[in-house]
Amino acid sequence: MKLTFVGKDPNSNPSGSPTVYKTDRDTWVVQGWVITDPEALAEMGIPEGESAVEIPDRMLQFFPQTGA
Repeated sequence: MKLTFVGKDPNSNPSGSPTVYKTDRDTWVVQGWVITDPEALAEMGIPEGESAVEIPDRMLQFFPQTGA
């Protein structure tokens, strides 16, 4: 997988996150804060091999708007 940097949280410190990347597989990779809230994790029912991260609304600027 080849990653292309798209944008970093404008309010993060130099070594912080979140960060958004575009891949060469027509997917997105989001670096964010690990979700540890047991109730939230249980509600999502995340299958083995997957995970979730949290990002703030201000990161949406890095996702293109499409009609799809």
